[in-house]
Amino acid sequence: MSIHRRVSAARQRLLDAGISHTESELGARLLAQHVLGWTTERFLTDAQSAEPDGFGARYDSLVARRATREPLAYIVGAREFWGLDFEVSPAVLIPRPSTELIVEAVLDRFPDRDAALKIADVCTGCGCVAVAIAHEWRRASVAATDISTEALDVAQRNARRHGVWERVVFHETDLLDGVDGPFDAIVANPPYVVDCAAAALQPEVRDHEPAVALFGGVDGLSLVTRLVADAPRRLRSGGSLIFEFGFGQDVEIEDLLAASPDLELVDVRRDLDGIARTAVARKK
Repeated sequence: MSIHRRVSAARQRLLDAGISHTESELGARLLAQHVLGWTTERFLTDAQSAEPDGFGARYDSLVARRATREPLAYIVGAREFWGLDFEVSPAVLIPRPSTELIVEAVLDRFPDRDAALKIADVCTGCGCVAVAIAHEWRRASVAATDISTEALDVAQRNARRHGVWERVVFHETDLLDGVDGPFDAIVANPPYVVDCAAAALQPEVRDHEPAVALFGGVDGLSLVTRLVADAPRRLRSGGSLIFEFGFGQDVEIEDLLAASPDLELVDVRRDLDGIARTAVARKK
């Protein structure tokens, strides 16, 4: 059997499992490239060739996992973020493109790449934001926190993978408890999904990603509210609080920051679909 024919059969299997056409096509191809160790360019050139020994059995086993709606990133063990390749596992959320808005906001607030910034990354997960920031600012130091030991293990490996482990210090703690400031910026991608929304989530998210990193209480803003209250005493004067929030929460976020005596909202960033996703506040 040719590789192309095997991948075509896998694509149909994923479609039959309820996965969209675009994701089925992408998943079938990327799983083949993962097994073969091929680039996209080589796959497009050589997919008509006969499959190598052992390919079919290994590939079909991975496709079967994807057909159960296990996320592709967990199957291959990696996801790209900010142009960097990150290890991921079921212990961490899979990085989303929308979270890159946090790094973009830091770039806008601190355009000098030689600045010796002191940054805190709250709810670091796989460490993608902390590592991306340390990668962009070669003199920055980052304190990255998470309550999950397993998540921090993944994040530490990612910091080592990208050569920034000496400038990213990981803390197993709740938000910023016990972490010394002051910081030039505090960034966060906290849990913000409303507890009662679990049934509406895609199976890939609901059944596989860690609940502790997803759900933010009855209104989805439990940790965000605490972070907004705690951040001012951790920030330098004029420092920034930059955090992601959920779909439709922008009005609540604006009200929350308007009620803060020490913070002012200076920007709300939107994703490629025009959805408000990231708040940028400044310490007065």
